[in-house]
Amino acid sequence: MLTPGGIDTGVPSPARVYDCLLGGKDHYESDRRAAARLLEIVPSMRLSATQNRAFLGRAVQYLAGEVGIRQFLDIGTGLPTQDNVHDVAQRIAPSSRIVYVDNDAVVLAHARALLTSTPEGATDYLDADLRDPDAILEHASRTLDLDRPVALLLVAVLHFVPDADDPRGIVSALLDRLVPGSYLVISHGGSDADPRKAAEATGVYRRHAPDALLSLRTESEVARFFDGLDLVEPGLGSIAHWRPAGPIPSAEQVGMHGGVARKP
Repeated sequence: MLTPGGIDTGVPSPARVYDCLLGGKDHYESDRRAAARLLEIVPSMRLSATQNRAFLGRAVQYLAGEVGIRQFLDIGTGLPTQDNVHDVAQRIAPSSRIVYVDNDAVVLAHARALLTSTPEGATDYLDADLRDPDAILEHASRTLDLDRPVALLLVAVLHFVPDADDPRGIVSALLDRLVPGSYLVISHGGSDADPRKAAEATGVYRRHAPDALLSLRTESEVARFFDGLDLVEPGLGSIAHWRPAGPIPSAEQVGMHGGVARKP
């Protein structure tokens, strides 16, 4: 069924399933069914979603607060929620500039919530696909100064890019245009802890959302995205263990790898 805005409510989308797992309200019955099936397979999936959101917040807080990054390119933004990237960054540095990128029609419909900004800073939204890095960077350069360091955020998005689409090449193409002193932030669904459950979760997307195939990867595979970069302590590992601010769930429960690295 199509909404007046052209959204197919009968097909789940990753952004809406993620919103459902986070306890949001911007999802449809198809998304809730997909989320319920994922929770049957991996009961800790909701924990993974909340931990991923917390990891993003800690990474932005580190970059804006400790490193002094003032520009952020967030690809695979997802639906607006509490403490979006601009909320965290501009709370620390009001002059921060943020470009959000996603290609989900529901995210586009809610993009106005991502376009609030302090008078000193700026936010922008681009409806584009991660697989088109040139278009993303061309548009981003209208808001961001690519001659200055940028934090590239690829949070819970690369596992929707199959190997056939060369995700490492996409990341390299984006990083090549960023100057030394820029940063890369990645979180990525893992297949290490329980390969059987990972395969079952992949099957849920294959059956219910064939346009958003899931490609979970091992930690060593995720590490290759950081080749040539300097990982920030504590390095690559469970997102729950990256500079935690509270109780730490087990890596097996969370099931997501993540890290932050600097371009030398």
